[in-house]
Amino acid sequence: MPKVITHSLFTDFDINLFKSGKHFKLYEKLGSHPIVLDGVKGTYFAVWAPTANRVAVVGNFNAWNDSEHQLSVRWDESGIWEGFIPEIGHGEVYKYKIFSNNHGAVTEKADPFARYCEHPPNTASIIWETKYDWKDKEWMGYRADKNGLDRPYSVYEVHLGSWKKKEGNEFLTYEELAEDLVAYVKEMGFTHVEFMPIMEFPYDPSWGYQLTGYFAPTSRFGSPEGFKLLVDKLHQNDIGVILDWVPSHFPEDAHGLGFFDGSHLYEHPDRKKGYHPDWKSLIFNYGRNEVRAFLISNAIFWLDHFHADALRVDAVASMMYLDYSREEGEWDPNIYGNNENLESISFIKELNQAIYSGFDGVQTIAEESTAFSGVSKPVEHGGLGFGMKWMMGWMHDTLEYFKKDPINRKYHQDDLTFSMTYAFTENFMLPFSHDEVVYGKKSLVYRMPGDEWQQFANLRLLFGYMFTHPGTNLVFMGGEFGQTSEWNFDQSLDWHLLDYEVHIGVQNMVKDLNAFYKSTPALYEKQFSEDGFQWIDYGDHENSVLTFIRKGHDAKNDIYIALNLTPVPRENYRIGVPKKSGQVKELFNSDAKKYGGSGIETNISKLSTNEWHGYKKSVTMTIPPLSILIFK
Repeated sequence: MPKVITHSLFTDFDINLFKSGKHFKLYEKLGSHPIVLDGVKGTYFAVWAPTANRVAVVGNFNAWNDSEHQLSVRWDESGIWEGFIPEIGHGEVYKYKIFSNNHGAVTEKADPFARYCEHPPNTASIIWETKYDWKDKEWMGYRADKNGLDRPYSVYEVHLGSWKKKEGNEFLTYEELAEDLVAYVKEMGFTHVEFMPIMEFPYDPSWGYQLTGYFAPTSRFGSPEGFKLLVDKLHQNDIGVILDWVPSHFPEDAHGLGFFDGSHLYEHPDRKKGYHPDWKSLIFNYGRNEVRAFLISNAIFWLDHFHADALRVDAVASMMYLDYSREEGEWDPNIYGNNENLESISFIKELNQAIYSGFDGVQTIAEESTAFSGVSKPVEHGGLGFGMKWMMGWMHDTLEYFKKDPINRKYHQDDLTFSMTYAFTENFMLPFSHDEVVYGKKSLVYRMPGDEWQQFANLRLLFGYMFTHPGTNLVFMGGEFGQTSEWNFDQSLDWHLLDYEVHIGVQNMVKDLNAFYKSTPALYEKQFSEDGFQWIDYGDHENSVLTFIRKGHDAKNDIYIALNLTPVPRENYRIGVPKKSGQVKELFNSDAKKYGGSGIETNISKLSTNEWHGYKKSVTMTIPPLSILIFK
């Protein structure tokens, strides 16, 4: 029997789709696929390497000898090399050894479509035949409702390698996380988990944002089946799964996508477009059809094979601007003379159209930091087509405000209220992400001014403000219990802090905020609509008090919010309300003793006929120090 048998999984239609950039399930064709051919078990291999003059599959099965198992190039100028190797299968490690027509270059590469990879620092691909029996049919049936833009969306951002560790600083496995993490997220009441990149990556300090195995869950925590179990368990507990996805750049590691077949195959050949100066990484060639098909197929793969409910797309701004992080002379304008990367923008639109047309009830979320218009507007209406966009301006302005001494806050209240001038230009998610607790920025609680009591009161107020501001929410792990040290990717969160009441108080409040958010239609039914928000008074700078209304579809569900941004109680504080009659009921108070607050009586009055804030009725109350008070 020949060592390599000529065989193909491709049809002519597949090849035409691939060449035109429209094949969005390339993972079914390219890569390694255990099959039975004419009664013989083995593995079919296919790799795109158009500049190659010879491609061999090497591994332990042939002592890494490149003369043993050589693939054949297709006749159709697709640049695909393929073949069936008998009697090797599940669990075998392999790479492609590629001999290039380009100046005789020779590369040894991991499979771009590998479903599983060796544990870093080893870099080979592994033939993998996944068998998993999903048990999340119920979730998949109703997730379109659970995952909709008019539903609660409270996200817990997690770095799997450092959420919690075992003795000896060892990682938890996917299976262990399926028990511990799922139970914790459910107890805390978050609606979604967002995983920082879980695709295979070689370098731990990159946090997963420098990918080499785009189709493989990292082997650090176990097998692909283990990761499927984690997603499955989350779904079985009514928790959605968001995956960080990185189509913006990739590392230059020798086994990765860079200079793949001795040519600039995946990266743009012009360094002005193909190299990222900040991250010392390569940028995809978004104008190349086959590269677009690779990336869109990858996004589809995680939704298809791993039941992901949303993709958070990393570093979108870096993709869209030719001058991103570049000085004058380091970039060339587009055909219209401006700085937009037209090829990338076209790719992003096609990506979102493919995702939303192919899957019911999913979302894409852009980490996009500029004022580019229409990021979360449908493509057919002139937008980029994302479901949501991170509200980076709100995050920055809010944290800048909260770190100020309360005695000076009256001079900066406009910084806090400015977000409402643009809050409904996009479908915004409010993020307090991992980026805000690293590189000397301090933890959230230690960015707050004052003594310990004031720091924790400020943190509770900060979370209360986020949950009541229009938009959806994201909290990075550790923030929910007041982690005091900066995040360290190499060690566990400081769970021992929950031995102390101030930390338990913050945790209890976030738990209650999640429950309140999910049970309060006024906070989510119109979270992206200006009809869902109304100021009562944003101009009381002297007292540093903000008052506003959140609205749902039914006016009887309207809620009223008062924020006291100083450590001085505001007694007999009058707030106008647009209600003609009804009982006044306190719903939430971040100053409650169970959260670590002072427990000051709020003394909310009955509705009175005193006109205030332009309304014929009003109420008075004591707004506790550094607190948020919600009533109806």
